Amino acid sequence: MTGFRPTLNDVARAAGVSRAAASRVVNNAPGASDLTRARVRAAVAELGFQPNESARALASGRRRAVDVIAVTSGAGTGWLGTHPYFSRVLAGMMPVLEGADAQLRLHSVGRDAGADAIEEIAANATLGAVLADATPAVATRFHRRCGRVVSMVPTAASVPGMEADNIGGACAAVDELHRLGRRRIAAIHGPAHNPCAIDRRLGYLRAVEGLGLTAVGADGDFCREGGHAAALRLLEQDPGIDAMFVACDLMAAGAVQAITATGRRVPEDVSIIGFDDSIAAVCTNPPLTTMRLPVEEMAAAATRLLLDGDPVSGLRQRFPVELVTRQSTQG
Repeated sequence: MTGFRPTLNDVARAAGVSRAAASRVVNNAPGASDLTRARVRAAVAELGFQPNESARALASGRRRAVDVIAVTSGAGTGWLGTHPYFSRVLAGMMPVLEGADAQLRLHSVGRDAGADAIEEIAANATLGAVLADATPAVATRFHRRCGRVVSMVPTAASVPGMEADNIGGACAAVDELHRLGRRRIAAIHGPAHNPCAIDRRLGYLRAVEGLGLTAVGADGDFCREGGHAAALRLLEQDPGIDAMFVACDLMAAGAVQAITATGRRVPEDVSIIGFDDSIAAVCTNPPLTTMRLPVEEMAAAATRLLLDGDPVSGLRQRFPVELVTRQSTQG
C-alpha cells in the first residue's frame, strides 16, 4: 500500500516473535537467539522497516549522537586533539549535525584494544559511528555489532566507507617530482598498519617502478618527529636524494626541518610533496606542495549517511585527491 510505513509491531508479527524480542534484535541488544535474530532481520528486509532513531534513543534514555572513533597508535592520547586530520574530521561533521539535534561523541581506542572496547561503543550507538581511523579488523568487528557505521579510511569489503584516491594521489606526487626533473625521489611512509599509509606506500612504489626509478624509503609514523628522523636517515644513507614524497604533511614539516638542518635548501636541493593539505602545509617554511585529501567533505558525507538511516553494506563514496602547488617544489 502506498504510504505504508511498517512499525515494530508489524515486524514482530511477520517474524512470529514478541515485540520485545523484535526490539532486542532491531536495537542490537543481547537476549535474542540466533534463530530469532534471523527471523526478525528477514522480516525487517521484507517489510522495508526503518527504525526511528529518535524513538530508539528516547526508549533507551540516550540522546541521539554520532560517535567518532579514532584508533591511537602510541602511548597516551594527547596527540588526538592536536593532529590536523582529526580536527578536520570534526570540522566536517559539526555543520551537518547542527540542525539534526544530535551530539558528537569522540572515542579514542588503542590499536590493540580488545573486542570489549569496540562492543561497548557499538552497543551504546544511536545514530551510528564514523570510524576516523580504524583498521579493517576493528571496522569489521564494529560493523558486525552495529550496522550503522561508516569508515573514513580504506576498510573491509562489507563496511560502508568514504574512499579517497590515496594510491592515485601518491602516484601523482611522484610524477610531479619527476616532471620537475628530480630523479632520486625518496619516500617517507606512514605506519605499516594504517590503511591510508598502506595505499600511499603502494602508490609511491607503483610510480617509481613505472618511471624506472629506484625506490628509497623510511617510515615516519605520521608525526613531525618521525618525519624529521626519517629524513635525516635517508639523507645520511643516500646524500644524492633530490626529492621526497612524504605521506602526510606533519611528517613533511619535520622533513623540511631536517633537510635545512643539513645545509640543504628546499626546493633548490630537495623538493618535497606532502599529503593531506592540512594546516601544517601552510605553516611550514617554505609552505608545502601537497596532495589535498578532502577530509571535511568526506566527514560531512559520512555523517549524512548515518542521519539518513542504516548505510548499505559495502557502500563506497569516492573522492578525488588533488595537487596543491606551493613553494616546497617551486623556488
